[in-house]
Amino acid sequence: MLKDMNRHFSMGDLLRFTLPTIAMMIFTSLYTVVDGIFVSNFIGKTALAAVNIIWPVVMVFASVGLMMGAGGSALIAKTRGEGDDARANRYFTMCIIFAAALGLVLGIVGQVVMEPLVRMLGAQGQLLDDSIVYGRWVMAALPLFVLQFAFQTLFSTAGKPTLGFVVVVAAGLTNVVLDALFICGFGWGVAGGAIATALGQVVGGAVPIIYFARKRNASFLRLVPTRLEWRPLGKACVNGSSELVSNIAMSLVATLYNYQLLAYIGEDGVAAYSVIGYTAMIFSAIFMGYALGSSPLMSYQYGARDHREMRSILMKSLGFIGAVAVLMFAAAEALAPALSAIFVSYDPELLAFTAQAYRIYAVAFLIMGLPIYGSAFFTALNNGLVSALIAFLRTIVFECGAVMLLPLVLGIDGVWLSVSVAELCAAILAVAFMVGLRNRYGYSKKAALADGALSGRPHPHQSSPADGAEE
Repeated sequence: MLKDMNRHFSMGDLLRFTLPTIAMMIFTSLYTVVDGIFVSNFIGKTALAAVNIIWPVVMVFASVGLMMGAGGSALIAKTRGEGDDARANRYFTMCIIFAAALGLVLGIVGQVVMEPLVRMLGAQGQLLDDSIVYGRWVMAALPLFVLQFAFQTLFSTAGKPTLGFVVVVAAGLTNVVLDALFICGFGWGVAGGAIATALGQVVGGAVPIIYFARKRNASFLRLVPTRLEWRPLGKACVNGSSELVSNIAMSLVATLYNYQLLAYIGEDGVAAYSVIGYTAMIFSAIFMGYALGSSPLMSYQYGARDHREMRSILMKSLGFIGAVAVLMFAAAEALAPALSAIFVSYDPELLAFTAQAYRIYAVAFLIMGLPIYGSAFFTALNNGLVSALIAFLRTIVFECGAVMLLPLVLGIDGVWLSVSVAELCAAILAVAFMVGLRNRYGYSKKAALADGALSGRPHPHQSSPADGAEE
């Protein structure tokens, strides 16, 4: 069904609207995890370490898709909120064309720099060979990987979040089935896993193009004839710069983690981090999915100048994030051995080490939702500068600083704790911006009450006591 944004959203409505995007992000993470399971159990821990070394590099290039998806979504939804659907479709088309072009150029660059870059990261011997093979195959599908990322947010903006989930499921199933066929059936090793991943990305990027190119597709958006206008494209890039910065930074941080772990422990440390990264990806996908899924709603209400609904969405979102954070932490602590065993049950020593590291790392789940949502929140308000600042400080400054300094004091445990320390600093920063800019954007309690008084309708927070929290 088409999801209209021009109305009040109860907590149930908000969850129903964002659930497909949450599920989409979880499923994207799941099929990446399944890729890791096949590689680890049927090829070995060196291959798993190779995938973990090269994947951050691929993500640096693919993150332009998240930039265009999130930044374009904020601009498109705001334009629709202002009542100009024709212009919104032009902006949508421009973002897709520009994302595909960027993906093509970066895919070529990635092939050129692949080998020297992997060598620079410290990989040698079989680890080097496996990293290059995996990276080259996945980079070949980069333009469609970029589009898959872009459409993850734009499906919600188009009022079709459930269809976005269906596309991701199709891409994921393609990856999983081909993993089994290429790795287990044909014995293609690391190349088989990479080809399966690339073909899954082809499905995730190509199917939405076919859907939105149809003139009678059942959504708010469609691809239309247009020319590139650099001003709105620049605005979309600035809006989405936090997603670009965040993903590039997270990839750089992952590379730094791998470097530190190779220095402190060796391949076992990188393999343990791979396991934690795979499963933590699923937990953080809930926060990311909710943030991306709710952003078009905030952008639409901002364009429509509905301050009551802006505040209502914000307060409900903070409540949801807090509740999920507690549940995630409890689940991670209880399931750490079982989750680790899925990947490395064949090595008891590595299994015990990974489970212990996971329990330390899991503290971050209590905190990370707030900076993730905070960055997406300001992207939705078309404030790419604040959004990018939160993302940049969270990853490049706080995480890099923590992972370099804490091991000097705490040894290897400092590596696993560094994420929690960085997330705490980023959460404080995000809250400070939310409070400081509440009057500028009109989501303060005072602005919401003023809207209610002018319209003569009840304040939306009256339906839920939790929504009426003071600033």
